[in-house]
Amino acid sequence: MGLDITVLAVDWERLERTPFEERYALLEDAVLREDDEFDWGAEPERGWVWPAASGVPWCGRYEFHSTTGSYKPHFWAGQAWEDVREHAGPEQRAHVDAFLRGLIWDDGTDTEDDTVSGLFPADPDPWRRRLLLACPPATVAALAGHWARAEPLLEGLREPYGVHAACPGRWIEDFDEFSVLLREWGVVVTEAGRRGWGLIGLPL
Repeated sequence: MGLDITVLAVDWERLERTPFEERYALLEDAVLREDDEFDWGAEPERGWVWPAASGVPWCGRYEFHSTTGSYKPHFWAGQAWEDVREHAGPEQRAHVDAFLRGLIWDDGTDTEDDTVSGLFPADPDPWRRRLLLACPPATVAALAGHWARAEPLLEGLREPYGVHAACPGRWIEDFDEFSVLLREWGVVVTEAGRRGWGLIGLPL
């Protein structure tokens, strides 16, 4: 069974005002809703869900159109960027680097923000996974700025991507799947940035 991710936009001030020991559980409530909150006959949710759950009105949940909740497409999009980035133009590389580094691409640098490291109490359970994403509002605003510059340049990656990163059978097979997922992340950071909110990615 693979790792899943749920991405939440969070009113950071409300989160910080929540008692320290209750924060993680509240965000879990926004992800793992009670059965009586589900409409089992409805179409699967896609895009933003406001609020994420009735008990957490200061939190929105983004349901990706291009994934089934699995973290694997996000991981492989990061790997695909690793494959193609040296063949991108300098401006493309700079802005896509900065955009994906904050979200799904691990370039080996430690980018954890001090405001994030003290956000939740240490969990004594060694089996609980860490957060997959934690971006305070200032980081989200920077990501939205990089996306605004990267998005017009994205189509220019189609040809080098086809040569250096396309991989039939992989979760992100081709440029179209890569660009669709990046554009969804663009929707995520743009809306969270517009609200002045932060982003949290919870593992399931």
